[in-house]
Amino acid sequence: MPIELKGSCHCGAVRFSVQSSTPVPYQLCVCSICRKVGGVGGSVNLGAHSKTLKIAQGKEHIKVYKAVMDRDTPKEHAASSERNFCSLCSSMLWLYDEHWPELLHPFASAIDSELKTPETMVIVRNDSKPAYVRLPEGEKEVHEVYGPFSIEEWHKKHGEYVH
Repeated sequence: MPIELKGSCHCGAVRFSVQSSTPVPYQLCVCSICRKVGGVGGSVNLGAHSKTLKIAQGKEHIKVYKAVMDRDTPKEHAASSERNFCSLCSSMLWLYDEHWPELLHPFASAIDSELKTPETMVIVRNDSKPAYVRLPEGEKEVHEVYGPFSIEEWHKKHGEYVH
């Protein structure tokens, strides 16, 4: 049975829950989008089942940001992914993409439930990280773009997938 993750924004206006089979926050993205919307250190996304999302309060405060891809180039366009955030305190809540309608990616920073600490942090999009951004201490695996495993594949490989 998947694990229920409970989350909220910083100001407490938005509270939600979602079921996750992939609840270990093992992957830190340091791309320009994740750094600018999630803070200088980047963002950690979890995986969840989109149909299980329940918004307990504050639905009226949730807004969506579609990241600008290839900004300031002739190929500039809006991303298909939707970053949901609290319009009162700007806390990032979850990411959704219509290309994978069964999935939802809560930002670990919005989760109030206890999360397991991974033995190794996987860093992705290191090619986008400026020199001043320091990677976290401890065991890490750094990828210039993305690692070889999806969130689900990583959880299964490490015995962390919850059926």
